[in-house]
Amino acid sequence: MGKKIILASGSPRRKELMAMAGLPFEIMVPEVDETPKKHESPKKMVKRLSREKALEIWRNQLTEKDSAIIISADTTVVSPRNQNLGKPRNEKEAMQMVSELQGRTHSVFTGYTIVDFVKGEARKIISRVVETKVTIQALSKAEVREYVEKGESLDKAGAYAAQGYGMAIIEKISGSYTNVVGLPMTQVKEDLKALGWKA
Repeated sequence: MGKKIILASGSPRRKELMAMAGLPFEIMVPEVDETPKKHESPKKMVKRLSREKALEIWRNQLTEKDSAIIISADTTVVSPRNQNLGKPRNEKEAMQMVSELQGRTHSVFTGYTIVDFVKGEARKIISRVVETKVTIQALSKAEVREYVEKGESLDKAGAYAAQGYGMAIIEKISGSYTNVVGLPMTQVKEDLKALGWKA
């Protein structure tokens, strides 16, 4: 068995992706302020937050005797008007978000960071940002309401879930599907391989 992998995330979707990819891991949840900085681009924001999450685990939740590979991530949905769409606070906001996305193409950015941590030192840090283009089909107001009322919007950035009922309103995905869910697994596994990690 290779060095243990720590998934620095409380996301059930990232947990599911890691398990489906056959990667053994344990979970540690980082404590990081995810407030965007003023004038920060979506790409810079997700990259910064993914690094902060990984480094918070490294600095505050591991000891100098530990050796592990930490994987962290942050995902945002960016509207066609280039605005970050976080998680809606209520159904009204969810309706507004889905209405803005319907019939148009938007971007999903995931920043992820992998830290190869060896006895108190970060031997190597990899940070990347992956973009996927998603087109939502044209929807009537009634169809938007019907989707939001299914209840999966409130804990999802952009108010839709590519792996849930939302798959039925997605017309096209250009790029990594798992990136839209929360972690681009092909790229992550390639980086683990480059680090020499073996199952």
